[in-house]
Amino acid sequence: MTEYEKMILGELYYPGDEELYTLRTRAHKLCVEYNQTFDTDEDKRNEILSNLITNYDPNEIYFQGPIYFDYGINIHIGKNFYANFNLTILDCCPVKIGDNVQIGTGVSILTPVHPLKFRERNARSVSGFNEPIVLEYAKPITIGDNCWLAANVTVIGGVTIGNGCVIGAGSVVTRDIPDNSFAAGNPCKVIKAIDN
Repeated sequence: MTEYEKMILGELYYPGDEELYTLRTRAHKLCVEYNQTFDTDEDKRNEILSNLITNYDPNEIYFQGPIYFDYGINIHIGKNFYANFNLTILDCCPVKIGDNVQIGTGVSILTPVHPLKFRERNARSVSGFNEPIVLEYAKPITIGDNCWLAANVTVIGGVTIGNGCVIGAGSVVTRDIPDNSFAAGNPCKVIKAIDN
């Protein structure tokens, strides 16, 4: 099994793997290029994003920029998506975002989940490697349809945010949020149901 396959499956993997390094470097370069392109240059921005995100549709997805993605290829975004300034998506595991989602400024969607046990987290000798290495793992994130994540929200790996949710500014989402909820805080918790 490749390190990429381990990563996508949420198993411990070596982030310094050559394939992963190449994929990350490519994505980081495309993000830098996008961030240095004015939003009036739609053709150039669309070209960059079509090389970065697998299902990019310029009529359905808009990023104000700057953007910061780890891989890009593990992000799937639905229709009618808008993200304001400074969106970070560390997509070491799949990130699935539904239709009609709005993202406020400074939002971070972070799939990496570093091990809690120091013996897993610290550099160690691993068969097949010449020197001690650090392993990590990630968990997928799902954001349902018709959601709004307000400014400076952080979503942690392994979380599912249900359909029709609003996440309050500055929240840190560490657990699943059920459909049609207004949730806020650190850690984020449901404040009330949203009556549609």
